[in-house]
Amino acid sequence: MAAGIFSIMIVLLLLGFPMMIPLITGAFVGFYAMFGGLSQMETMVQQMMAGIRPASLIAVPMFIFAADIMTRGQSAGRLIDMVMAFVGHVRGGLAVSTAAACTMFGAVSGSTQATVVAVGSPLRPRMLKAGYNDSFVLALIVNSSDIAFLIPPSIGMIIYGVVSNTSIAELFIAGIGPGLLILVLFSIYSVIYAIRHNVLPEPKASWGERLKAVQKALWPLGFPLIIIGGIYGGIFSPTEAAAACVLYALVLETIVFRELDMKGVWDTAKSTGLITAVVFILVAAGAAFSWVISFAQIPQQMLGAVGISEMGPIGVLFVISIAFFIGCMFVDPIVVILVLVPIFAPVVNDVGLDPVLVGTIITLQVAIGSATPPFGCDIFTAIAVFKRPYAEVVRGTPPFILILLSVSVALIFFPQIALFLRDLAFAE
Repeated sequence: MAAGIFSIMIVLLLLGFPMMIPLITGAFVGFYAMFGGLSQMETMVQQMMAGIRPASLIAVPMFIFAADIMTRGQSAGRLIDMVMAFVGHVRGGLAVSTAAACTMFGAVSGSTQATVVAVGSPLRPRMLKAGYNDSFVLALIVNSSDIAFLIPPSIGMIIYGVVSNTSIAELFIAGIGPGLLILVLFSIYSVIYAIRHNVLPEPKASWGERLKAVQKALWPLGFPLIIIGGIYGGIFSPTEAAAACVLYALVLETIVFRELDMKGVWDTAKSTGLITAVVFILVAAGAAFSWVISFAQIPQQMLGAVGISEMGPIGVLFVISIAFFIGCMFVDPIVVILVLVPIFAPVVNDVGLDPVLVGTIITLQVAIGSATPPFGCDIFTAIAVFKRPYAEVVRGTPPFILILLSVSVALIFFPQIALFLRDLAFAE
């Protein structure tokens, strides 16, 4: 049965159907095969509804809405200007500023694709004018956006937390260490690239200009304060922090900056509603599909064939990393999380791995796969936004992918990179 279900799903994907159709079809075929007819189809509907019932999922549309508001407003630009004022004058400073801006915007949006648009659109022309090769610029923007998947709030971590029943607050803080490590490594590579290609630095900003840039960025810097400070100060749950972010974004862009009017807010809400509908359909279909493969004992059969039950914790983490990395090279990250997390959940429990560490590694692998050829979703976002051919977008990615993979390996052997802040924040 497993071979038949996956064959049907692959055929539908190759025919160009959106991912929700193969997922729903796979679940439908599984229910029909197991129960011998249509009499149990209400169980499939019940499983789909159960998949979108957790209250934690309310945070997803909230963070998407807040990110859309900030992308259309001034918040992203003010954060970029502040970073540029401090590091733009060093060799490779413009590239370092781009990576840092992606990190900072990720800390207020949680979306890799929103980060590509918000940071890449204003900075790419400046980098090209400064003498950077476009393939390097595109690769830097696409891969730096991965940091948004790790720095809280991370939509990928929310989905993982719901599927695996893991604390979202703990996942959020565990992503900070790996995210900052990636920023440091990307910055080092950017400086080396600028020196090798003789890219001249930007003019040095005066301390007055820096102070002015910081003052302008104070309002947008309130977002990470709300998210991180509110959650770990015991003021908000992650879901409540998401709602607070929306309110803060609305006040900021409509009243303080006066960048958006009510029509702009309405258009943003409609865009968010469309994205949310797609996400929740995927989550519902993924929940039904996960129930089918679990009921049919497919995960046990697949993992038994791999021999994962005989591996230790490090071996299991390597298998998980490879599976999620390859999966996200071809399929939407949310779908990969929905499908693969239930498959690996039993063996993760058996070997006694920390689910927060596993979630951090999975989120990193999902982020890497999203920026990796052939079908990483962030690649196609960059193609659409910057109107550049596929080959040019992916040409400069290998060095960044190697850096990201090295961080993933470091997490496996040195888990305290992720768990140190978690243990510090949640010490009893």
